[in-house]
Order: sequence, then C-alpha cells, then structure tokens
Amino acid sequence: MGFTQQQEALVNSSWESFKQNPSYSVFFYTIILEKAPAAKGMFSFLKDSAGVVDSPKLQAHAEQVFGMVRDSAIQLQATGEVVLKNGSLGAIHIQKGVVDPHFVVVKEALLKTIKEASEDKWSEELSIAWEVAYDGLAAAIKKAMS
Repeated sequence: MGFTQQQEALVNSSWESFKQNPSYSVFFYTIILEKAPAAKGMFSFLKDSAGVVDSPKLQAHAEQVFGMVRDSAIQLQATGEVVLKNGSLGAIHIQKGVVDPHFVVVKEALLKTIKEASEDKWSEELSIAWEVAYDGLAAAIKKAMS
C-alpha cells in the first residue's frame, strides 16, 4: 500500500498547525535535548546557550525539518519515493556526527510536537502518516550519507 492522498492531507493540515505557533519549535528541540543532551552541540543555534532558547535560527531550522517531512509526504503520495532536494544533506549530517539513534530521537520529538500542535485532531492515522513520511526522509538522508 502506497502513501495515500488522505495521509498527505493529514500531514499538510497538521504541518499548517505547527507553523502557526513558533513555540512548537522550542518544544521540538526541548524534546530532542531531553532524549539526547549531547546532541546540543550539533545545532549551531543551541551549542552556546544554556538550554533551548527561541531564536529565528531555531525556528527556521525546525520549520525546515518539518517542511522536509511534509515534502516527503507529497513525494511519497506522488511517486512512492523520497528524493532529496538538497544534495548536501548527507554530507551535512556526516559532518555533524549524526548516527542512526539520532534519527530515532528526532522522529520521537517530531511526533510529540505534531501531537501537541494538532491537539484534538491527533489520531493514530495522523501519527502513522507522519511516521511514514519521516521514515522516507530519514532513509533518503541515510542513503545520501553512505
């Protein structure tokens, strides 16, 4: 079974909810650092701060991450595969020292953030749509890292 139009619609609508409130970016990185405190140094906008501090760079990066997952949902629905638009993503992730467990942490943080952003619209179906889209993106990044 491929990625459905309904799944794409779920990702799109909840992505819009995420974008409407910049505090979700702080929430996202707070979860990442709770799970993997050592990852703080991987983010230029966090490494010199005492904790997760809201900033334009933090918001832009979070929006980029969530936007790439949304784009992955669109690609999965249209073609059944995810192709990276940014060819340097693999090299950037290698340079930052990203390893498989980091993808798991980011996925968990992403899902918790979308759950928070979607409020009463949260459902198992919505969770699965984001998981599949994220897994497609993560697989494409890992492929670019090898």
